[in-house]
Amino acid sequence: MVRCGDKVNCKIAELQPLRAEPEDIPLDIVYEDEHVLVVNKPADMVVHPAPGNASGTLVNGILYHCSLPTMVSLPQPSPEEDVLSEEDDDEEVIAYPSEASVRPGIVHRLDKGTSGLLVVAKDAHSHAHLAEQFKNRTIKRVYVSLTCGVPSPDSGRVEIPIGRDLNNRIRMAAFPPSASGKGKTRYAASKYKTIEILANGGSALVEWRLETGRTHQIRVHAKYLGVPLLGDELYGGTKGMATSSILPRVPTSFHGSLQRLISSVLERPCLHAFSLGFIHPYTLENMHFSRLPPPDFAEILNQLREISTIKVT
Repeated sequence: MVRCGDKVNCKIAELQPLRAEPEDIPLDIVYEDEHVLVVNKPADMVVHPAPGNASGTLVNGILYHCSLPTMVSLPQPSPEEDVLSEEDDDEEVIAYPSEASVRPGIVHRLDKGTSGLLVVAKDAHSHAHLAEQFKNRTIKRVYVSLTCGVPSPDSGRVEIPIGRDLNNRIRMAAFPPSASGKGKTRYAASKYKTIEILANGGSALVEWRLETGRTHQIRVHAKYLGVPLLGDELYGGTKGMATSSILPRVPTSFHGSLQRLISSVLERPCLHAFSLGFIHPYTLENMHFSRLPPPDFAEILNQLREISTIKVT
């Protein structure tokens, strides 16, 4: 405990260069040609190296896959880290990297815990073309999530600015126009649609379409709607919240299996980048890809469906 009059000595170390070295990491390549690469990123994989995540990233795997050399640069804060930078609540497009960058070809990010589709550029023209599509909001992105509770109404559009949480620097927050003392915020808009009501209303399968790409946007807007994502410890979808949201609504015969599922399988936000569409930078062809959620998401979804499911039309 620091008290008035205490003298505090501290030493701040200089930033050490980040190294992105090629690593033989299995990648789920959905599509590849000489200009672009579409990857199905697993949950718990960081997109690019950052302090605390120097290896095992998607970039490390891409360097190996594309036979590229080690990249070295000074570290820059990113949304993948525990501390967000001042710029992180901007669009998730990343400028084309220099030769000294540790983000070769990365156009946009997915959170560490989010699984799903991500496009990578193999050259400067492809990167600039894709970045312009993100800037103009013509990239087609559809996400699916499992929520604590059911959104009300069951579909709609959330147009609420997002900024840094004033009480927790590692978290973002939604700031309605009426909010006071909100600091710097950025415009953010998400469309959502409930696909299925699960477990007697204890959860829902929800589709999201992004109009903007702010840091943690879906997670923040879901919390604003009062239905945080299952497994999202940072935004209220804790294991305790999942238990209290689902168990009271289901027969006791399901309690044991659900508690096991929540305690051992629910280890990340249930959010998956389901589909991705863009115009090819060279051929100008409309490209569209989709991938079903991974086994952990599917196991939870199937268990909730076994209790009850109602399709929302």
